[in-house]
Amino acid sequence: MLAELVTAIGALAAAGAVYASAAARVVKQYERGVVFRLGRIVGGARPPGFTMVVPFVDRLYKVNMQVVTMPVPAQEGITRDNVTVRVDAVVYFRVVEPTEALVRVEDYRFAVSQMAQTSLRSIIGKSDLDDLLSSREKLNQGLELMIDSPAIGWGVQIDRVEIKDVSLPDTMKRSMARQAEADRERRARIINADAELQASKKLAEAAQQMEATPSALQLRLLQTITAVAAEKNSTLVLPFPVELLRFLERAHEHEMPRRPEQDQSRDQQQGQERRAPSQAPREQPQITENMQVRDGGALDGALDGQQRDRQAEHPVER
Repeated sequence: MLAELVTAIGALAAAGAVYASAAARVVKQYERGVVFRLGRIVGGARPPGFTMVVPFVDRLYKVNMQVVTMPVPAQEGITRDNVTVRVDAVVYFRVVEPTEALVRVEDYRFAVSQMAQTSLRSIIGKSDLDDLLSSREKLNQGLELMIDSPAIGWGVQIDRVEIKDVSLPDTMKRSMARQAEADRERRARIINADAELQASKKLAEAAQQMEATPSALQLRLLQTITAVAAEKNSTLVLPFPVELLRFLERAHEHEMPRRPEQDQSRDQQQGQERRAPSQAPREQPQITENMQVRDGGALDGALDGQQRDRQAEHPVER
């Protein structure tokens, strides 16, 4: 009898141990447990720690309550100003209602991922290229609002959405580089012109001060010579007074009215030189005795002709 009692107690202990091992569950600190009994939720979410379920009847699902970092694949779209870009982002979210996350949606991770991709493409189409490059905080807030609106019903809270990178075509990159270079050159020219304006004003003030005290100009000239001579170079500095240049300029202005008279006298002299050769008497060619004439008959005929002409002009009286 005693032996049978001991055997029964041992059997009950073994059955209790098997039941306890099958019913015992441990929920971690960053998790919450949801129990389904015959397909229905029993109670609320189980807190972290040790908990018991009915073996073969209850089923415990553990939901991670940590913040999930989900990268959004790069989405290609056309901006409002007709520029093709590729934009990728990252979403930070966490589960706040484990029961809703299991009941409302089949897979909340996949649902959040698809919603993030759709919202990102929508943001690309509604924004300009300048907004994508400069106003990212505003776009991040709009993207977070678009994803968080349906995710609230899934028991998921969107903590943050960030646009990581905006990829542009190579042609657009070159165009933007040329635009930035032109803008920097424009600003450099403006700064240079402003510096020249300020320098001219200071030089004008210095000139007025030196005009009141002429000795200051000579001192400034000596300082310049000293500064140039301090360096080891082959530069030769010759001071040239400005007053001499002004004197030469005034002398040149006085000579300007006399030039027309000088030019007129020069033209008259050249005209007289041209007429002088035309008024000189022409010299008659002379026949010398050394000239040799091959055709003697032609020479005798010419001499007889000249003699007849002379007799006709001066007839002899008989």
